[in-house]
Amino acid sequence: MIPASPVDPLQNDAACGTDGYKLVQLVSGDYSVHSIAESETFHPVIGPKAEAEALYVRQLQLPARMAAHQGEFILWDVGLGAAANVLTVLHCTREAKCPLRIISFDHSAEPLLFALKNKEALGYFDGYENACETLLKEGLVRFTDAGREIRWEFHKADFPSLIENTSAGDSIFTAPDAILFDAFSPKKNAAMWTQPLFQKIFERLDPSRPCALPTYSRSTLLRVSLLLAGFYVGAGHATGEKEETTIAANSLSLIQEPLDATWLKRARNSTSAEPLWTPVYQQAPLSDKTWAALQKHPQFQ
Repeated sequence: MIPASPVDPLQNDAACGTDGYKLVQLVSGDYSVHSIAESETFHPVIGPKAEAEALYVRQLQLPARMAAHQGEFILWDVGLGAAANVLTVLHCTREAKCPLRIISFDHSAEPLLFALKNKEALGYFDGYENACETLLKEGLVRFTDAGREIRWEFHKADFPSLIENTSAGDSIFTAPDAILFDAFSPKKNAAMWTQPLFQKIFERLDPSRPCALPTYSRSTLLRVSLLLAGFYVGAGHATGEKEETTIAANSLSLIQEPLDATWLKRARNSTSAEPLWTPVYQQAPLSDKTWAALQKHPQFQ
């Protein structure tokens, strides 16, 4: 984690960390939210808006995909956090006219509550403050944005438990066109990075509906987990602090740089490639069973 500097606590009482969060000034000069309990900063280095644009908006080609989309475009936001990802998507895709349904998940609303108290310093709300306040109060907000109909819902729950215990036909998990996956790191939140969880996510996708999932990690164990779940997986765009991220999809057409045989060889030799099968963080080389399954993936045939 890149060091960040605390904002002057005299600037805003909320910045003192009484809510379990504090503002930090990043090396870019922008401000972001830091979780005191988790000792992790949201969107470190280049800032919330810049990272969301690089990792999600541009990598998922959202403006172009939404502009060409027929019917409702469905976006899963796995890790609402302080809402920087969703709000950046809304801002950057305002020219698209297709209806947009956003389904946000998080175990807590506290980061967004804190961010709203510090909206001026954070600078990414772009006029969506009222929508965020309604979302927090009601769990659902509908509004028109530049002529586009938006439906944004928030499900406050433990995501792994929710997807495990919700039936496939439930509208909470309507098959998406894109997924913003932004959980705390595996060391801090191993339950959000297990192979069974990615398997559950993949099972909720519609094979006839191309869907991509980018995330900031480039770890081998993550990529192996995604491949074994059924995804095609590729190297993702750089985001300031990371030279490479990861993008997965149910359609190879959404992957610009698919992992190849060279990566497969590196995975075989890695000491940290075996997926997390349970929500306990650990590092281990590929088991013989996992290696055999990996070699059979269509991406490497």
